[in-house]
Amino acid sequence: MAVSAKWFGQALLKALNKEIDFDTDTVKVMLCTSTYTPNQDTHDYKDDVTNEVTGVGYSAGGATLASKTIAYDTGTNIIKLDAADTSWTTATITARYAVIYVDTGVASTSPLLGYVDFGADESSSAGTFLIQWSADGIFKITVS
Repeated sequence: MAVSAKWFGQALLKALNKEIDFDTDTVKVMLCTSTYTPNQDTHDYKDDVTNEVTGVGYSAGGATLASKTIAYDTGTNIIKLDAADTSWTTATITARYAVIYVDTGVASTSPLLGYVDFGADESSSAGTFLIQWSADGIFKITVS
């Protein structure tokens, strides 16, 4: 299943205020259970996120996004933020959401970028839990 994320409302403001640099910051994706309820309007830092998954093969805080890129398509006027697919191998976990954030090392200063709702619980049992980002990127911004 290829997924793309929804923005948290404050993410672009934080980028414009130089709190977020997608290229150089440590950007992570953490997994949350179905009991977490994302709020695009009020959730702005990692300390707003609750119910992170626990289980074999998963470390608190999630995984660091690798091979991050930002590209602008002049034909479509779309800025695309992307990264390599993310996986946890030999994992026994169940998640409903993936939350993407900049890791500053302190939850109250780690800005949220966005989240993915898988639409239902996704599980792995001593296997690979894979997030396959959309070919269109994790995030898109349309310039108009």
